[in-house]
Amino acid sequence: MEGRGASRWADVALRLPSSTARWSGPAFRAELRRWVADAVGEPRVLEPVKTRPWATVWRAETDGGVFFAKQSCSTQSYEAALVVTLNDLAARHVVPVTAAEPGRGLFLTPDLGLPLGDGSVDDWCRVVAAGAQLQLEVARYVGRLVATGLTVLEPVDCPAYVEERLDDFSRLPAADPRALPPERGDRVRALVPQVRAWAEEVAAVGLPPTLCHNDLHGRNVLEVNGELRLFDFADAMVTEPLAALLVPLNLLAEALGAGPDDPRLHRVADAALEVWSEHAPMAELRAVLPAALQLGRLARTESWIRCTAPMDDTELAEWGSAAGLWLASLGEPPPVDGAGLA
Repeated sequence: MEGRGASRWADVALRLPSSTARWSGPAFRAELRRWVADAVGEPRVLEPVKTRPWATVWRAETDGGVFFAKQSCSTQSYEAALVVTLNDLAARHVVPVTAAEPGRGLFLTPDLGLPLGDGSVDDWCRVVAAGAQLQLEVARYVGRLVATGLTVLEPVDCPAYVEERLDDFSRLPAADPRALPPERGDRVRALVPQVRAWAEEVAAVGLPPTLCHNDLHGRNVLEVNGELRLFDFADAMVTEPLAALLVPLNLLAEALGAGPDDPRLHRVADAALEVWSEHAPMAELRAVLPAALQLGRLARTESWIRCTAPMDDTELAEWGSAAGLWLASLGEPPPVDGAGLA
């Protein structure tokens, strides 16, 4: 599958009407109530659980049970279509969908209890293995994932992505919270040859492009009858598979205060790599993981660019720098190193 390139990359400078303003207003509440009522019956209780610029989640209590309604911002509204498709392709790995209206980015899921949470190292092993199993099962259907609206960022795309993003950030006014300080941009631009080398190293292993959850951790996982089911795919993309380990390994390293040679991090990484061991030897997968984690920073950059578009000025002041910071993190030490994984 060839890289799709910049035609599918988000607009760094885009400003949209505030999503939180709309979701907080009475018109949206009335609209959502009607939609839930049509889907599962008139809600006795309809209350927001969480509202951020990038998504809103509401709890609906009806005679038929308790459900959660979610709508992502317009720049990530593909999530509804994606979760419907994932239920078709790999239902046992994802939260079921009770109702969906992909055109509005709106979908409803049943209450299946509390998320797994960020527990023990064993729990983290289960989470990353479940994520990898989902990736493996849907890799053959990557065209269907792209058809839902997912951005593609394969290794071959990464050098051009960095250069174009640097140009995009440089055109923002200096006072824009999303702007990247010139000295950081210069440091990243000097890394473009290294990005090309990382991309070639990762591509040489030959793993197929597939779903990258891009925010994988235990708070986005439920345990149902002994099986783990993933949710919250709003940040998802199509990348090479190992990039999906960046978020869980970063979070676990921070929680443990662990360095890149910590055996607990290596054990979690191995839990995911073993899923791919029929495609490449474990030694190769371990060796290439640090490079894949560097490229994973670009997937985080892209998702944050999408999330900042519908922010108001106050929200942009708080979160606007996130995309640039992820891009500027290129070259920083990855959460695990190749020597420790060998």
